[in-house]
Amino acid sequence: MGGEHRSGARRAAARAFGATSLALAAAALALAVACGDDGASDAGGTMLPPGMQQPVDDPPPAPAVPFSPATPVYDATAAQSFPHDPQAFTEGFLVHDGSIYESTGLEGRSNVRQWTLADGTVQRRLELAPQYFGEGIAIVGDRLYQLTWKHHKGFVYDLETLAPVDSFTYTGEGWALTTDGTKLYMSDGTSHVRVVDPNGFRVERTIDVTEAGRPVHYVNELEWVNGELWANIWLTDWIARIDPATGHVVGWVDLGPLADQAQRENPNVDVTNGIAYDAANDRLLVTGKYWPKVYAIELKRR
Repeated sequence: MGGEHRSGARRAAARAFGATSLALAAAALALAVACGDDGASDAGGTMLPPGMQQPVDDPPPAPAVPFSPATPVYDATAAQSFPHDPQAFTEGFLVHDGSIYESTGLEGRSNVRQWTLADGTVQRRLELAPQYFGEGIAIVGDRLYQLTWKHHKGFVYDLETLAPVDSFTYTGEGWALTTDGTKLYMSDGTSHVRVVDPNGFRVERTIDVTEAGRPVHYVNELEWVNGELWANIWLTDWIARIDPATGHVVGWVDLGPLADQAQRENPNVDVTNGIAYDAANDRLLVTGKYWPKVYAIELKRR
């Protein structure tokens, strides 16, 4: 998640940002030529007319992924849908022993919850202290681990009760967690994924995520799927399928049509964020921030 600290119509804003930036840059360049300006840019690198500043609420430009037409692309279609809390700003999302575990973000609204997929019934729910922005979660053994966005602090809960039992610290931002059953994999909003020992939260190595030799930034919500790392890429409708040994993106999953469907049902939906592999039923579940549905998806190579 990280970086998704502002709610609202994020998908539409992200899609519009590229065109808006180009238009502003063109206008600024024309004005600079007319006025004999030296072409200086603002702190963010986007050229703007004198006296005009980039609004702080504009999202950064979305990554232009996929980079290479040689990387396989898979279209996702909904085989089944389930209710999802449209007020949930989803940050972490997983399946364990038939239940959904979800972490939500935003200061004063962050929580961890266990709920039933079929009808959305919440079985357990723990609110975070209001200063924390909840982030990714993962389960190892009888413990549930959770990151927070900018506090450099994570929490450990008893899986059966969701009672806090421990905490840990880390450098940088916390975005997402997943596990291969032994190690934790942590994203921080960059193109790097840390491999972490859950006992002491020590970083053992770092995976550099690339496609066609280029770094893939904004690696967000993570899931371990049959030996691959799957990751939502923030501000896009793409899931990257990552080889954890090399960091290479070996495929892309297009969630665009499902995101459009979610937006038709709730105009306030935010970005795609939430991948859960239900191993018992061999199915993939996806959702997003403020999405009214969770979708079980089927994939077809394009």
